[in-house]
Amino acid sequence: MLKYIIRRTFYSVWVIFGVLLLTFALFNLASGDPAAAVLGKNAEPAEVDSLRRELGSDLPLFFGRDCTTAAFAGAEAENLDGRSFPRLLDVKSIRAEVVRKDGTSEIIPVADDAKIFTVEKVPGNPAEKVTFIRRQESPWNSQFFRALGELVSFKKDAPYISFFNFGNTLMSREPVTDVLKRGIGPSLALMLPIFAGEIIAGIVLALAAVAFAGRFPDRILMLAAVFTMSMSYLVTIIFGQWFFGYYLNLFPVWGFGKISNFILPVIIGIISGIGSNLRFFRTVFIDELRKEYLRTALAKGAAPASVYGYHLLKNAMVQIITRIGAGLPFLFTGSLLLESFFGIPGLGFAGMEALYDSDIQMLKALVMMSALLFVAMNLITDIAYAWADPRIKLK
Repeated sequence: MLKYIIRRTFYSVWVIFGVLLLTFALFNLASGDPAAAVLGKNAEPAEVDSLRRELGSDLPLFFGRDCTTAAFAGAEAENLDGRSFPRLLDVKSIRAEVVRKDGTSEIIPVADDAKIFTVEKVPGNPAEKVTFIRRQESPWNSQFFRALGELVSFKKDAPYISFFNFGNTLMSREPVTDVLKRGIGPSLALMLPIFAGEIIAGIVLALAAVAFAGRFPDRILMLAAVFTMSMSYLVTIIFGQWFFGYYLNLFPVWGFGKISNFILPVIIGIISGIGSNLRFFRTVFIDELRKEYLRTALAKGAAPASVYGYHLLKNAMVQIITRIGAGLPFLFTGSLLLESFFGIPGLGFAGMEALYDSDIQMLKALVMMSALLFVAMNLITDIAYAWADPRIKLK
C-alpha cells in the first residue's frame, strides 16, 4: 500500500506539471497582455510597466536576458513617428527597438540619464511599432519559472518552502490565498448538503426503481430523472427563484449568513443533479442484480431489506465510491451559477468575478487548486476501492 501511494504521488507530480504547462500556455501565451487588459489603453506607460514587472509578463517566456518593458503599436501606429516617450521607471540597460513601415528595424540605446525618448521621423517610412527592452541579470528569470514558483518555491529562511505564491489579485490587490481561504467556507456550506443530498437520494430512489424494475414506479422515476437532466441548470435556477422566492415568498433569493439563505440553492442543486445519479445507480444496481449470488438469495426468499440494503449495496460499493470521488473536488471549488445568482461569496463567485475582471492571478490559482484536488481525490478513491473490495490489490 505504501509503495503504491508513493508511486501514485510521483505520477501525480507529472500530472500537475502537465496542468501547469497547459495553464501557462493559456494565460501567458494566448491571453495577451494582462497589464493592458486591467489598466486599459489610456494608462500611463509607467503604470503599465510597473504592473508588467509585478506580474512578470515583461520577462522572456522560457529563457533570456531581454525583458519587454513596453510596446506601442496598432491604433497608435500613426502617432509613433516623432513621438516622445517618458523614460519608464529607473532601470538601466534600456534600449528601444523601432520597427518601420517597410519592415526594417533598428535598436537605439537609451542613455541612463535620458528623461525622454523621441522616435526619429523618417519621411516616407514612419515608425509602426516601438518596443522598449531592458536587460536582466539572470537569463533563468522567465515567465515559465515564475509560474513554477507560484505553485512551489524555496526560501533561505524557515520553513524553506512555500506553496501557492500567486501574489495579489489584480482588482482588489489583496492576497490570492486570503480570497481562497475566505471562499472555501461558503462553498462547502453550499456544496456539502447538495452533494450528500444527490448521492443519498440517488441511491434510495435507484433502489426503489430496481425493486419495481419495468413497472409503473420505475417508469415514473426514470421519466423524472430524464426530465431533470434535460432541464438547463440556468432555467432551473431562474424558475426556482421566481416560484419559491418571489411568487410563494418562501425563501430569500440573495444573501449569505443565515441557514435560510442556503435552503433554496440547496434544493435547486439537488433537483438538478439527482437525475444523473438516479440513472447511474439504477444501471449499476440492475447489473448487480443479474449476478448469480443475488438471484439465488432472492430465489431462497431472503428478506428484501437484506438483499437490497446489504448485499446489493455492499457489492456495488466500488461504483458508488467512483461516483463520490468524481464529485468531491467540486465541493471546494463551489458552483459558479448558484453562488452568482444567490450572492454566496464562495470560490465559484470569486471565480466568476475574476473571469469578468480578467484577473489572471485568481484564475490561475483556481485552476491549479482544482487540479490538485482532482489528483488527491483520485488517489483517495483508489485507496477506498481496496477498502470496499478486498479482491482489489493496489500494486
